[in-house]
Amino acid sequence: MSAARRCRQDTLAWRLQLIGSSCKLFFPKDPVKIVRAKGQYMYDENGRQYLDCINNVAHVGHCHPDVVNAANEQNQLLNTNSRYLHDNIVDYARRLSKTLPEKLCTFYFLNSGSEANDLALRLARQHTKHTDVIVLDHAYHGHLTSLIDISPYKFRNLEGQKDWVHVAPIPDTYRGIYREDHKDLVTAYANEVKEIIEQAHKKGRKIAAFFVESLPSVAGQIIPPAGYFQKVAEHVHKAGGVFVADEIQVGFGRVGKHFWAFQLQGEDLVPDIITMGKPIGNGHPVACVATTKEIAESFAATGVEYFNTFGGNPVSCAIGLAVLDVIEKEHLQAHAMQVGNFLMELLNQQKVKHPIIGNVRGAGLFIGVDLIKDQDKRTPATEEAEYLITRLKKEYILLSTDGPGRNVLKFKPPMCFSVQDAKLVVDAMDKILTDMEKEAACETVGDLKS
Repeated sequence: MSAARRCRQDTLAWRLQLIGSSCKLFFPKDPVKIVRAKGQYMYDENGRQYLDCINNVAHVGHCHPDVVNAANEQNQLLNTNSRYLHDNIVDYARRLSKTLPEKLCTFYFLNSGSEANDLALRLARQHTKHTDVIVLDHAYHGHLTSLIDISPYKFRNLEGQKDWVHVAPIPDTYRGIYREDHKDLVTAYANEVKEIIEQAHKKGRKIAAFFVESLPSVAGQIIPPAGYFQKVAEHVHKAGGVFVADEIQVGFGRVGKHFWAFQLQGEDLVPDIITMGKPIGNGHPVACVATTKEIAESFAATGVEYFNTFGGNPVSCAIGLAVLDVIEKEHLQAHAMQVGNFLMELLNQQKVKHPIIGNVRGAGLFIGVDLIKDQDKRTPATEEAEYLITRLKKEYILLSTDGPGRNVLKFKPPMCFSVQDAKLVVDAMDKILTDMEKEAACETVGDLKS
């Protein structure tokens, strides 16, 4: 039987037999088989249409014709490694440089966000001649061994924290150690990093880098208070380290107001290194590191060549250029701000209506909805969040959860996600939450009678 005609259960059986069990599926008890996609929609083997609310990889929309055509046309001409002169790699670097602060003018191209963060770690260590790294709690920076080591989200379930890794409290103003009623959140959270640096120095350790997702995602769609990065960068630079902004989840206009999420912190913040991945190629495996000439020269001073077989190849760069063209031509950055604001407004209306919604936070089309069991303790409503996304799947809406308590609904849809899509999702959420409240009320009455 051809793969196109294979039934879902047969595909699942083959996957269970052949693919590593640690490679998880969405909705593992009842996985969806997706055979094609277009824009913000995905289709199963029976032609049923699902609204995709989480696929930030298909940044400008699944199978965008301009991106597909760019790949096809370049594939018919040439695809080879970057040791040969080719216009695409320099044209792409030039286009990216126009979106970044002037200081960030040197580029390395790679295949994945994990490769980009691994290179950023190497650049930081070579430039500073230091080893230690500061990261935020619950951070995730990639699946390579070097990145598992700086990802508390992963290493706490594996070999634990290395002595050269230092974990700072995440600047979560809703459920973090300092909350919305604190008089100076920025200074309070930045001073935690300062204290870590001071304690490290007392032990004779030196800081190479502060590594941070510009908007922490796995941690629960967190929006750090504006100005926090600047104060942290000041402490890190004073210690001889560099500031690395991981834009792999949130770059390329997703936050709406700016092209890069780190820019939400203010114009005076210029990271020393930026990493890019996921949306950069709209599903094609391409990634990038941008840094300063000074750091790049420190890296080159080793005399050891940096070579990546596929990084910066003509096809990848043609795709990257096409993605930038589509973002510009279709005004997707402005669209993300408009639709994101509308979705946030709808979700905040639901927050008033449904006590389970404790917090709605976001920027552009990066939004988190924090579900809680009670208003005072803000206990994560983990089971309820799982039930909600399972019910949404039955309505052909794909959403997922994140955060340490797996209770934060995460919205990171393709950038073509519309106001109509936003209304559809929120209306469905409203109905399901209303049903959940009625069921809970009935159970309470039953308990009282018994």
